[in-house]
Amino acid sequence: MTNISNASSNYEVSLPVSSDAILNLLEAWKIPFNRTDHAPLHTVEEAKKFQSQFLSPEEGGGHIKNLYLRDNKKRNILLVVEQDTKINLKTLHKMLEVGRLSFGSSERLMENLGVRPGAVTPLSMITGRKKGVQLFIDSDLKDCKQIYVHPLVNDRTIALTLEGLETFFDKIKITPYWIKLEK
Repeated sequence: MTNISNASSNYEVSLPVSSDAILNLLEAWKIPFNRTDHAPLHTVEEAKKFQSQFLSPEEGGGHIKNLYLRDNKKRNILLVVEQDTKINLKTLHKMLEVGRLSFGSSERLMENLGVRPGAVTPLSMITGRKKGVQLFIDSDLKDCKQIYVHPLVNDRTIALTLEGLETFFDKIKITPYWIKLEK
């Protein structure tokens, strides 16, 4: 079983794409970002303790949670939503037009997104695209000035604009499904 504490940059060399490599790609692609290093964060609750240094949701800060899901037809899904969004897996599958959903295992997470629990991020689609992972993003995040994501490890956070995130998706040749979640 994977130890959740090893989602930090101390173990980035064991990832298919390291955090340093993804940051170097963002720089090479001229996608601006601001990086903040911090203690490893495993949950939204832990992350909220550090958010005072970022834009608040009212100021346009996009604080997200990322759910790695698998449907009963063995399709892998990454769902990106605002951090306080309540998700009901029993009804979500209808909205996404997929089979019944459950959380993917830490082993499948590494295999399909190349990250460990606590470090799931839209940037993990750099590996997910090769594995056929479908990316769904809450369309409410389009209103954010900055979106805060982990760069494949959970002891770093980067701030990106929506345009920067979309440029990243264009560069890795994926098109996310923007969805309106029932709140």
